[in-house]
Amino acid sequence: MMFLNDRTPARVVAALAATVVLLVAGACSGESASSTNTVRGGPAPFAEAPFTGTDEEFYLPPDPLPEGEPGELIRVMDLGESGGMATRKVMYHSRDAAGRDRAVTGLVTYPATTAPEDGWPVVSTAPGTTGLAPQCGLSRRNGEAQDWGVPGVRVMTDYIGLGTEGGPLHPYFSKPSEGHSVIDGVRAAQRLPNAGAGNRWFSVGHSQGGHGALAASELAADYAPELDLLGTLSLSPAAMFESVYGGIDPIVTGILTAMSLYGGAGEHPEIKLEDYVTDELANASGVFEEGCLPEITDTLVPLAVGGQLFTNDPRDTDPANSILLDNDVGNVAVDAPLFLVSGTADDRVATDRVRDLYARLCETGQVTELLIVEGATHDNITAETATQTSAWLNARLVGDPPTNSCDESPTAP
Repeated sequence: MMFLNDRTPARVVAALAATVVLLVAGACSGESASSTNTVRGGPAPFAEAPFTGTDEEFYLPPDPLPEGEPGELIRVMDLGESGGMATRKVMYHSRDAAGRDRAVTGLVTYPATTAPEDGWPVVSTAPGTTGLAPQCGLSRRNGEAQDWGVPGVRVMTDYIGLGTEGGPLHPYFSKPSEGHSVIDGVRAAQRLPNAGAGNRWFSVGHSQGGHGALAASELAADYAPELDLLGTLSLSPAAMFESVYGGIDPIVTGILTAMSLYGGAGEHPEIKLEDYVTDELANASGVFEEGCLPEITDTLVPLAVGGQLFTNDPRDTDPANSILLDNDVGNVAVDAPLFLVSGTADDRVATDRVRDLYARLCETGQVTELLIVEGATHDNITAETATQTSAWLNARLVGDPPTNSCDESPTAP
């Protein structure tokens, strides 16, 4: 599952127009881009000087890690400004599935002008699959957080275990670790001087990020009651972990199950890898630490095709099976509405998987708008639906009532 950073011409035009408005507003108010831009009543801003070490040094967490509340900043690196937006690389505290304090890295991009009194809305992106090792974190190669067409603050986490060095592998498909990383990214943005991040936020993501966005939305009310979740956007989400579909889905799910097994072992010591994996997979498992998604795919596809991944399939053998199902999403309804998106030509997150997830969501009573795009693939679904997803997010921002497709049909067409 690949993470996309596409922008359509329409989105670029909209973003530029919004930037012009923001710059004009700042000029008229007499505020400069470098002025203190904090939100009244928000958390205290980070007071330490920006990090001046090398990029590689940035990803080495302090040892020992100082105590900190979820979302509290550990360090900040200035990446400069472009097109009226400033970007900072951040390291912040979060919590994994075992409740342990973990350092997480990511990107925060925000308007370089004065925020509204109640702060900018925050769009927090859960990234798609990049790998399991620190070198696979997106903040290491992306210049700014992803733009979803909402004027305001943009956050993109690396997730627990990606980006930062020295810890266990990224706990792939861990609902708490993904969800907490996404939520605490919002809290980190609120503490960033001059960002002007408010309490209103969106949880968004594609592929693994579709799972992460849903995980964050389902955990937010209990984990971060001070934040106001306006809506969740989930494109081609990984979900329905108990099911395997047609086409190449058995190969895809086999590889992703192997990733979740090796990544999950760091959070769940009861998982004994030798109880599940073949000698072939054990011998190839170094790729999880040494490579990222392209190398993992190249290494594991032959094993998956040849049925050489597992002696006991983690999808039907405990404790791995129970842990996997506990980390699935779509089993609870939350107050914020959901926009669920899929493409009929997606061969990595089968449309039938998304249809079944939609039916599950409708059964829980989750307000869900479903969009299935004829001919859209896993790689282009974000770009193909940019106009619709941006419009949906901005409609939530101004308080328009959401559409509930479940009222029309609780099963997808």
